[in-house]
Amino acid sequence: MFFKKSNRIQNAIATLIGADTRIEGDVHFSGGLRVDGTIRGNITEPNANPSTLILSEDGRIEGDVTASQIVINGKIIGTVKANQFIELQAKAHIAGDVYYKSLEMHTGAVIEGKLVYLGESAQVQDASAN
Repeated sequence: MFFKKSNRIQNAIATLIGADTRIEGDVHFSGGLRVDGTIRGNITEPNANPSTLILSEDGRIEGDVTASQIVINGKIIGTVKANQFIELQAKAHIAGDVYYKSLEMHTGAVIEGKLVYLGESAQVQDASAN
């Protein structure tokens, strides 16, 4: 109410994984990815293109997730790394560590793991790795 929300999802959804879909294997995406189904594998975005992952209430991911912008309302079993921001909605459940630069957590969201703040050092580490 008294502050401007700076974490807006910038990308349109380019890919939808439907509720009755199950994928086994790693997923590499760019743009926007919405998951309503199940993925057993790691999900990553290319470093050069900031992307958005949206996990719906019925969605489930069993693997590590890395993206610039992440919105979760389903279940993730694995490590989650958000290079810009992560929003954990009321039915979000993460069984693993969460690495974040900016975090918004709604009442009811559950994290079974560590919260690790990336801060400005994440950009320095990413730049030195290239």
